[in-house]
Amino acid sequence: MSEVTPRITQQYLSNFIGRTVRLIGKVVELRGDHATVDARGNVTALLNRDSHLAMNSFVELVGKVNPDLTLKVLASTDFGSNVDLDLNDAVVDATHRYHEIFYERPA
Repeated sequence: MSEVTPRITQQYLSNFIGRTVRLIGKVVELRGDHATVDARGNVTALLNRDSHLAMNSFVELVGKVNPDLTLKVLASTDFGSNVDLDLNDAVVDATHRYHEIFYERPA
């Protein structure tokens, strides 16, 4: 079985330090091997060599949350320019409201 990757927004980062998560957001800044992604709050993403992000594009990032609340990107997918973030918020909300279906909370 593959690793569980709960869907989050910026507000949930501190709950998942050291764990792998996925988030959807808009690329608002690119600088070298770092990107800032607006996922209902800014998240600094530490990019890998396979990350090819475009400014103002929506992306899904799968990565590990570092203690400084940056995200070490393991995989990225470009979702283009037309994403319904309200729908994403509803999915994130359901993921955490019914967490027992989607992931186990750390003890």
